[in-house]
Amino acid sequence: MSKAIGMVEYRTVSTGVQAADIMLKTSSVDILESSVVCPGKYIVIITGDLSAVKAAVDASKTRFSAELIDSFVLGNPDEAIFSAIYGATEVKDVKALGVLETFSAASIIIAADAAAKTSQVELIELRLARGMCGKSYLMLTGEVAAVSAAIEKAKASVADNGMFLESSVIANPDKRLWDTIL
Repeated sequence: MSKAIGMVEYRTVSTGVQAADIMLKTSSVDILESSVVCPGKYIVIITGDLSAVKAAVDASKTRFSAELIDSFVLGNPDEAIFSAIYGATEVKDVKALGVLETFSAASIIIAADAAAKTSQVELIELRLARGMCGKSYLMLTGEVAAVSAAIEKAKASVADNGMFLESSVIANPDKRLWDTIL
């Protein structure tokens, strides 16, 4: 049994709330977040054993496929994802800055996991569709080469499903920019 995280993202609040209920009734999972995001979409993020998370996400996707925007199941997610989602990452040593933006909340978590597992980078923030018309972004820091590799891997992880929007790597961001980000 391994720890896993899963997510569904729906077009409507009503469907999202029903999906959360189905997920909880299907398997022994815990909800990390179940909430409205811009523009009126609904996300449900769950955690538990891999088989339970997969069964819950699959049940939700099967029952409400017409309203589904995006979803995922990740076994053994990088632990840095959790603090980055909640903006609780404490970054002490900033170097290069990587930014990646997607069209969905689910895809940014996939991208963040890929980035964090690719090279020595620190996730700073994962913004899940709030205040962004449903788009999402991640920010990370590390050595320029590590940030570049992480952003490329993150981009590749979401490019096939059409959710990638834009990315950038800034080798040496101005301190005043860091002051606004951190």
